[in-house]
Amino acid sequence: MPVYVQHEVLGNISDVFNAEAIWQAPGLALFSRRPLLRDLLERSPREHRGRTPTRCFSHVALMLPQEDVDDDRHLTRGARMRDLVESLKALHQKDFGDLLGGEEVRYDVIGTDALPSGAIEVKFGHAVYLPAPGEKILYQVSASRDGAIWKPVCPVYTGQRLLVVGNEGESVSHAVHAWPFGDAASVLVINDGPDSPVEVQVRPRNALDCSYDAIAGCYTVSARERGPDGKAQRVFLKITRIAAPDRSDAADPRSATVWKLRGAEPTVVPPAPRQVEQDATFAPVAQQRVSLVALALPRLSRYRETGVQQMRVALDAQLRLARPGEAATIGFTVNAADEVFAESGDGSGRIDGPATLTPVEGRTVQVLAPASAMAERYSAVLRLPVPLEAPVSGGARLTFGRGNATLGQLRVLDSSRFVASADGRDAGSADRIGLSRNAFSFEAVKDGYRIVRQSQTQALYHLDPSFAYVGAIDNGPEGEPYLLPAGHHLVAGHYVLRFDA
Repeated sequence: MPVYVQHEVLGNISDVFNAEAIWQAPGLALFSRRPLLRDLLERSPREHRGRTPTRCFSHVALMLPQEDVDDDRHLTRGARMRDLVESLKALHQKDFGDLLGGEEVRYDVIGTDALPSGAIEVKFGHAVYLPAPGEKILYQVSASRDGAIWKPVCPVYTGQRLLVVGNEGESVSHAVHAWPFGDAASVLVINDGPDSPVEVQVRPRNALDCSYDAIAGCYTVSARERGPDGKAQRVFLKITRIAAPDRSDAADPRSATVWKLRGAEPTVVPPAPRQVEQDATFAPVAQQRVSLVALALPRLSRYRETGVQQMRVALDAQLRLARPGEAATIGFTVNAADEVFAESGDGSGRIDGPATLTPVEGRTVQVLAPASAMAERYSAVLRLPVPLEAPVSGGARLTFGRGNATLGQLRVLDSSRFVASADGRDAGSADRIGLSRNAFSFEAVKDGYRIVRQSQTQALYHLDPSFAYVGAIDNGPEGEPYLLPAGHHLVAGHYVLRFDA
């Protein structure tokens, strides 16, 4: 079996900064009851022919007790640790020089609170890589348990070919926080350089599945069997390119991250575009409907005079808007600095759109970045996995705003529980931020909806069926209505409304 990560803890070392005590001089192995670093490297060569080693590993990571590292930093400004690195490199070069194949010997020493006094943790192997000084980071690996809160795992350097991520403290090169699959499972990442996409493999293959979501830009690693609590065990991995590619793949950030299945290439089929009926027939009954499909999260810095410092919305287990007192599966908060945070059982993390989160197995939540023309007013657009619908009657002109009952069931933020002020006092209804009492009127007609802006201070925006920005909605010089095609969206205040025929 290849040694992806050789992991050992060496104990009973009287001086953890003594390179000879860690290394073990040649010829002493027969008299030692425990292997030391030289023995480990000799027993686990990088390449061998039969039983004869032909190459040895040249990158070794060591961890020392944190207390010893702190003492060295306080007393000698880290001189003993630097001497340890140089001494181990010299011993390595002296004893294995003919097996290095011209590779540079690299050592790294850090401290950890997990080790007792007199112990040293050693890692080397195919998936252990120490970067050269100034070496560029090619990718950044991050992980999430719910698709909302992402935590950094490790960088991938330009010259680094392999890494193994998995359970903390086991034979992996980098640990993933709250790894759900136990010690035996891990994920292997293969980097063949900046001109090739990375490859991701799961181990063991008969226990884990891995799929790449091109829309979310991440991998979903899941166990084939559910956990003891009956819930699905999964983790999301995102491999983000940091270094700029040299060629045209810069136009597609996902082109650098492709999931390869050995023996076959999975085909990602984009979802079919939503078909908009082009030959709609107008019926003067309640066939038309308006749906709340997204929430436009405001830039609170525009409303400092109101005293509102925070706005928060939450979704329940079915990814519907959570009711008062109902447990939230995921929440989204905008603070006074116009930053958007996602919150779940794994904690809180800042997000920037576009982002796709998976707080519930098989269900996603999308956070979009506002169009540049809307960025002055909005921090993000939160698409609702479960839209709310309301029927409307054709042939009648209706008014939408916080002072009207029309479509009142869609004004879900008309409450003070969504906003908070700095002093904790009641900040009033969230609708008071950005939505006029009479924002606009609308009338269903054969070709769509006629929109009339009723308040000069009310900003209205037109988005197409795919949420792409079309333009600001205003009325012509003669006051003629703005025609909104069926299936398109209108943004007013916090609400993104879709007008369907």
